[in-house]
Amino acid sequence: VQLVESGGGMVQPGGSLRLSCAASGFTLSNFHMYWVRQAPGKGPEWVSVIKAGGGSTYYADSVKGRFTISRDNANNTLYLQMISLKPEDTARYYCARGNYWLVIPSRDYWGQGTQVTVSS
Repeated sequence: VQLVESGGGMVQPGGSLRLSCAASGFTLSNFHMYWVRQAPGKGPEWVSVIKAGGGSTYYADSVKGRFTISRDNANNTLYLQMISLKPEDTARYYCARGNYWLVIPSRDYWGQGTQVTVSS
């Protein structure tokens, strides 16, 4: 199982970023796929999840209306489109493979993460 995130960076408040997560060693659509973020000194927070199979999506209240999760089954890649970014979105973002709905997966199934910094 390998998950490789990319697309992070530094943006000003109100800016946008699109994160990608390339999956290998398994079929992404067979699992619930999460985006989890962790800010320094804080615990992990799941921000979005896309359901295995049918692909229903769910968002934390803190990002609802601003973030969009999607997946490309042909390329086995997960995405997170982020708009209207706020300083409080600053964190390292991880994609993660999960077996359970709305439960943060074990760190054994996280990628290495990509840093998102929102600052003026």
